[in-house]
Amino acid sequence: MPSIKDVAELAGVGVGTVSRVINNHPAVKSETREKVNVAIKQLNYIPNEVARNFKMQKSTMVALLLPSIWHPFFSELAYYIEDELDREGYKLMLCNSGGRPDKELYYLDMLNQNKVAGIIGITYNDIEDSVSTDIPIISLDRHLGKKITCVTSDNYTGGRIALQELVKAGATKVAYLGVTSSAYSEVLLRKSGFIDEAKIQGIEFSTYEEHDEVYEDDSFFENFFNLPHHQNVNGIFANTDILAAKYIDKAKLYGLRTPEDVKVIGYDGIQDNKLFRPILSTIRQPVEEMARISVKLLLRKIEGELLEQEIYRIPVMYRRGETT
Repeated sequence: MPSIKDVAELAGVGVGTVSRVINNHPAVKSETREKVNVAIKQLNYIPNEVARNFKMQKSTMVALLLPSIWHPFFSELAYYIEDELDREGYKLMLCNSGGRPDKELYYLDMLNQNKVAGIIGITYNDIEDSVSTDIPIISLDRHLGKKITCVTSDNYTGGRIALQELVKAGATKVAYLGVTSSAYSEVLLRKSGFIDEAKIQGIEFSTYEEHDEVYEDDSFFENFFNLPHHQNVNGIFANTDILAAKYIDKAKLYGLRTPEDVKVIGYDGIQDNKLFRPILSTIRQPVEEMARISVKLLLRKIEGELLEQEIYRIPVMYRRGETT
């Protein structure tokens, strides 16, 4: 069965143009409209009426589901998502769940009731069974189902780069610090990449993690510093910049200086203001690119297009600061 993409290729136009022709949008040139109609007839293409009706029944509102708008990474992500939606004539509905599964389910129910055109979401809760595959949704970091597209940074490569850079900086015994959630996400690949690269390079390593439901700053770091196999660690990779910054602060209480005694690398790249010291060495996520790609993919889904990829992994980069 031919797809809207097939029609676009035959007519020599974009998928969005084909969609506008199908929906009788007035901003399409007559000659372009004719080319698209000829291609539709030639391929005997039948538009996805369910997707068309879904879109036509809705306002141009897209929901963005975030665990917390207070987190700098999520704030930056929201900024670029809103900007890209605005360029496309859509508006943003911010859904700040506070990480609560009941609020996330409430927002998903709104989508099921056709109150928004689609949703871009980040959740670290186990709500997969409540997510419909029949509605336009793009997930960030999480795999919510085989038919739900996931956009994420290349977490595995990021973990490998972190280990490589710690070794370059002179670290000989390294540790991974992480706070985990109950649901699987691509974030876990940061640890996998770190461990695999440590084994390849023959570097002594250890890991320390706690579940986010029981995590508490003081006890987390007290446990880490007092465990025998974490003694003499001189290289740290924390799975977020926030956790890395907290480590640096707590390490001072144990007489450890950064980077003189211990090299530290975080993950996210949220610290852009040079007024803050020390500037953290970090694996920088391509936040703007992730945001704009998520919007573009969602709009393609809203138009009824089937996406070929399930996971879009965007390359990361190392940004050296003052902690290595």
